[in-house]
Amino acid sequence: MGLLYPFPVSTTETDFVSLTKNDQGVRVQVKTYGLPYIFWGYAFASLSVLFFLWLAVRAPLNKLRTLGDGLDLVLIHGLETLLILTPLTVLAFFFYEKRLIKNGAVLIVQHRLFGVPCFKRTINLATPAFQVQHHMDAPNVARLKGGEAAVGFQNKGYFVLWANQSAEKSIAIDRHSRKADLEALKTLLEAAR
Repeated sequence: MGLLYPFPVSTTETDFVSLTKNDQGVRVQVKTYGLPYIFWGYAFASLSVLFFLWLAVRAPLNKLRTLGDGLDLVLIHGLETLLILTPLTVLAFFFYEKRLIKNGAVLIVQHRLFGVPCFKRTINLATPAFQVQHHMDAPNVARLKGGEAAVGFQNKGYFVLWANQSAEKSIAIDRHSRKADLEALKTLLEAAR
């Protein structure tokens, strides 16, 4: 998720990080940033095209609805469903939020759409609680061929922050192209004791 919805890495970002003291120590809550503003422009352009598509097909669909048989009605309902679900899906990307809530040795990973919690996972952390590992999912052909021209095309992979539930079971929490950001998030989460 960190490649598209990054987490903050500092306690100074008070809009996205909250530290509160309670009976069990310090409770840390971290939530992802939203998508950059340029994506809102892309969404506006896409939804405008969809709106003009709806204007273009509205009259023929109504005429087909009055003249058509059962198969035509299936086609009409399918297209209307597509025209309704597409804007909702696009907007869901903009109103998606992931939260990490750590209280003592318990980590809660919460996914929200439009501010409503949709999915929650509770993880009982082992010791050590977190680890950052490098992941490379494709062979690094540019590095194998070598040369100055291939340096910019080398696959550097990405890094994954894992929460250790036990010695043999770890759960991926976040991923990022910068190891330093995940190390800072790990340090931030470890502040809750």
